Amino acid sequence: MNYESLIDQLAEDLAPVRPRRFWVDVAIMAAIGATELFLIFAIGFANFDMQRIRDQPTVGWRLVSLATISAISGFFALRSFDPTYALKGSVRWIVAIVAVCIAYGVFLGSMPGGWSAIEQRLEWANGIECASHILLLSIPPLIALALLGRRGAPTDMRRTRFLVGLSAAAWGAFAFVFACPFNDPLFIITWYGLSCTLVVLLARHLLPRIARW
Repeated sequence: MNYESLIDQLAEDLAPVRPRRFWVDVAIMAAIGATELFLIFAIGFANFDMQRIRDQPTVGWRLVSLATISAISGFFALRSFDPTYALKGSVRWIVAIVAVCIAYGVFLGSMPGGWSAIEQRLEWANGIECASHILLLSIPPLIALALLGRRGAPTDMRRTRFLVGLSAAAWGAFAFVFACPFNDPLFIITWYGLSCTLVVLLARHLLPRIARW
């Protein structure tokens, strides 16, 4: 078999692929996030008002931290779909941001009387329910990022999967803040952290099957 016939044979099943546009992908993810937030309020799942923000100091911490983590990790995840883009130290920056956000939450929880009755503060039944809600809210952005990644060709798949999972997890947790009735930093760090870890692990194991990476 000569080279020309071999190339023809290999190219038989190839189909044209539309070129990726980074800002179109960003707009798609923003639209999905806006739709999810709209539905949360439309169905009455949200429990959010300015009085609650004033009464619960951790609301602002959660909203700012989770929005920052989701946006930055999502940005790098979308950029990583381009085979010419090198992630390099981006994951280290993300991990540092997460560490700072958690440290601030620990500081909030270390106020006088804040560390008593740890088992009671964790509220296992409510914590598991909250973690399950965050997991469900993370699924739409996780699937959307995976489908967008099908048209890409990431070269650092381990870091890409981590960034995709972290962005989806942080967004799911961000959306849940609008419905979460709990304010204890220990409760938040534990159960939000657990659910986000599960989403990252889910992305690590399932994304290659969805995105064909």
